[in-house]
Amino acid sequence: MDSQIEIIPAIDIIDAKCVRLTQGDYAQKTIYNENPVEVAKQFEDAGLKRLHLVDLDGAKAGAVKNWKVLEAIAAQTNLIIDFGGGIKTQKDVDIVFASGAKYATVGSIAVKDKSTFESWLTTYGADKFMLGADVKEEMIAIGGWLETTGINIYDFIEDYLKLGVQQVFCTDVSKDGKLEGPATDLYQKILDKSPNLHLIASGGVANIEDVYALKEAGCKGVIIGKAIYENRITLEALVGVN
Repeated sequence: MDSQIEIIPAIDIIDAKCVRLTQGDYAQKTIYNENPVEVAKQFEDAGLKRLHLVDLDGAKAGAVKNWKVLEAIAAQTNLIIDFGGGIKTQKDVDIVFASGAKYATVGSIAVKDKSTFESWLTTYGADKFMLGADVKEEMIAIGGWLETTGINIYDFIEDYLKLGVQQVFCTDVSKDGKLEGPATDLYQKILDKSPNLHLIASGGVANIEDVYALKEAGCKGVIIGKAIYENRITLEALVGVN
C-alpha cells in the first residue's frame, strides 16, 4: 500500500518542562528538556510539520494548565499543533484555540460526556478536533488508563466518524512508553472496519522499522515521543519516511 504517513513528534508537559511518562505513571517521569520551545524548534528545523502537545498537569487537574507553553510554541514556530490534556469545558476549548492550536485533542470527555463533546463538534466544527482513544484489550480505557469501560474501540470510532470526526489517534496502553513496538495488529483491525478513517498510531514506536510497518498497515500518522528523546530514531530518518 503506497500511502503517506505523517510524523507527529510528541511533547509532554509538566511544570512547563518537556517530560515523558511510562504507561501514564506520573511517578515514572523523565525530564528531557527544561524548554519545550527549544524542542519544538528542533523538530521544525529538521523538517517536521506537526506537533502533538500534551498538558499532563492539565490532564491531572481536569483543566488546561500549560497553555502558555502552547502559546510560546505557536508564536515561535509554524508547526501545526494539536493540544490535549484537561480539556473539559468550552472555556478550555476556547483557550486552546486562542493560544494557537490547530486541533484540540480530547479523550475521556468523548467517553464520559458525549453530549458536551457533540456540542463542541457543532460549535467549532468536527474537523477542529482530534479524538484520542486509549485501548486495553480492544476496550476503551479512561482516567489515566486506570478505568476500562465496556465500550469497544470499533463502535467508539464508528460513532464519532458518523458525527464528522476525521482524525483519531489510538494508544494501546500496554505498549505506551515501553519501546516494545506499536499495536500494528490492532490498527489493522480498526482500518479493516473503518477503511476511510484518518488513523494515527500512538505508543510503542521503538525504531524506524516500526514507522514503516504502520505506514504499510495504512495508518495516516504516527505520534512518536520516547524513541526520539532516547535517540533510537533520528529526526533525519523520520523526515525521510515518505
